[in-house]
Amino acid sequence: MESQQTHTNNSSHNLSLPLIDFTTEENVTPGTDSWVSACEEVRHALEDHGGFLALYDKVGSEVYESVYSSMEQLFDLPVETKKRNTTQKPIFSYSGQLSRIPLYESVGIVHALSVDECRNFTHVMWPQGNHSFCESVNSYAKQLQGLDQVVKRMLFESYGIENKKLECLLDSTDYVLRGYKYRTPKAGESNLGVAPHSDTAFLTILNQKVEGLGVKLKNGDWFEVGVSPSLYLVMGGDALMVWSNNRIPACEHRVLVNSKTERYSMGLLSYINKIMEAQEEFVDDQNPLHYKPFDHYGYLRFFLSDEALKSDSRIKAYCGI
Repeated sequence: MESQQTHTNNSSHNLSLPLIDFTTEENVTPGTDSWVSACEEVRHALEDHGGFLALYDKVGSEVYESVYSSMEQLFDLPVETKKRNTTQKPIFSYSGQLSRIPLYESVGIVHALSVDECRNFTHVMWPQGNHSFCESVNSYAKQLQGLDQVVKRMLFESYGIENKKLECLLDSTDYVLRGYKYRTPKAGESNLGVAPHSDTAFLTILNQKVEGLGVKLKNGDWFEVGVSPSLYLVMGGDALMVWSNNRIPACEHRVLVNSKTERYSMGLLSYINKIMEAQEEFVDDQNPLHYKPFDHYGYLRFFLSDEALKSDSRIKAYCGI
């Protein structure tokens, strides 16, 4: 495991992305000394880099293999079929065949924790049915939701924010499971899968089947994330930056397609379905309020507008003060 998570560029600072263990029962049991310590690790990692690596073994090998096999089946469908999946939620439908990022394709499954929603999505893609696809994506999303919620619980506890606010946030959370495919570059093409960016989500949990994912550390170096069924990148997005009033930066990351094989990855992204404001705990005379009340889906609608694309920071253009 050590070799999978310490690959960074050489630097006098010798920084790397923290690895936090979620496989030890004590670390994920509230009230234990190990829990308190893990909460501090999560907070410091998010404040320093906007993200961290999580060692997480709740996704069984059978589910892990089946969900990636399911994604291969999905991306092998004709483009016209993949485009059938439409949603009123902005930017959650099929994305691909784009000249600026030609190696990239992505499909979002909205409310993947619901069996009925997974069935509906599956029926659109395979009218004749595909039970294994539906079962694997639903199981995978449910198992990753456990990691998402324990990270949020740790963050709130580390900041001393009352539990009622956490429960309100969790009750207001929508999840989207995204599958990503990157084809290999053709002769003369760049190997850039996706340029450096931050996510629009509150929190993103990513796993990759093939290497290529890089995270920008606070000293400017790029950290290359390893490949393992139990290794997940947990990243704060633009919405978490608003919530924390800039205490936690949105995690900047990129994808380089270095392999000679197609690259697949999976992400569970969380979005807030009510108006959100920066927590009062993060606003004082030394740290003035940086953002107006935040409508997450309003931000997603704004995200690809001309105004957003011309701005240096889309989140600041949308709701910055």
